[in-house]
Amino acid sequence: MTSPENPRLSREDVAHVADLARLALTDDELDAFTGQLADVLDHAADLDALDLDDVPPMANPFPLVNVLRADEPGNDDVRAEVLAAAPSVEDGRFRVPPVLGEAP
Repeated sequence: MTSPENPRLSREDVAHVADLARLALTDDELDAFTGQLADVLDHAADLDALDLDDVPPMANPFPLVNVLRADEPGNDDVRAEVLAAAPSVEDGRFRVPPVLGEAP
């Protein structure tokens, strides 16, 4: 944690960033955010100091495998059942109102 006597991030730095972000902060908010942002930067510095040379890059710490079933065609013929429930059918397809006018 950053000590108030020797802050890593100054109050003026926080005020400048707030001004760039077009944020109007009160004096109390500036004091609170200065300490909080300094703590965040200290934590980032702690992470940066870790020796990760022997750690391989990864997207997930758990060894995941594909959990989906194989994409294989089935013999499920539900076409007639679905078309039977449609309000209008023509030539074995759904009939819908024209969107851009009648077909040529």
